[in-house]
Amino acid sequence: MDDENVNQELIQRQFNRIMQQLRWQLARLGTAGKIGVGLCVVAGIFFLGAVLPAKKERKMLEERAETLQLQAKERLLSGEVSAVEKQLTNDQALQAFYEFFPRFDSSPYWIRELVRAAQKQGVEINSSDFKLTLERDWRLSRYEIIMPVRGRYSQIRGFMADALEAVPNMAITGFAIKRDNIQSTQLEMRLEISLYLNE
Repeated sequence: MDDENVNQELIQRQFNRIMQQLRWQLARLGTAGKIGVGLCVVAGIFFLGAVLPAKKERKMLEERAETLQLQAKERLLSGEVSAVEKQLTNDQALQAFYEFFPRFDSSPYWIRELVRAAQKQGVEINSSDFKLTLERDWRLSRYEIIMPVRGRYSQIRGFMADALEAVPNMAITGFAIKRDNIQSTQLEMRLEISLYLNE
């Protein structure tokens, strides 16, 4: 029992000595030194929270690119793809461009995908306005969607990323952000979206 008390007392003394030295060092730093230490701490947090995850994502993308390059080489060597790709005429290239876009009658599907992306991120969608614009000189139709959404910044950002991935024929053409007050974590955003469809 005495050994335990002695150990606790030694630990307490060491702790008190370290805290006393720490207070003394902090007092020696002054205002500029304290700001410098604070900036170092913020930089460390930023490194752990932003830089390291981005490095991991970059490494995954590099591995994916390498895999795709190997697959392309294998296809080329196996004869699946000719060494010199067939050159397209202007009309063929334009046709291929238009075929990328989904058919006009698939618009309900793409709007449901937008709603799914919002629900996945926990974003609340208020009533949206839709306007159909038919372009005169090209075969694409454009749904202009004004979509008021509400949620936390991270939720809205996640929704925008998920929506752009799920709906490749969509473009975010503008947005306006509003926050009730500085303490509020909820944002109101007015998204302007264009959904391009093949006629």
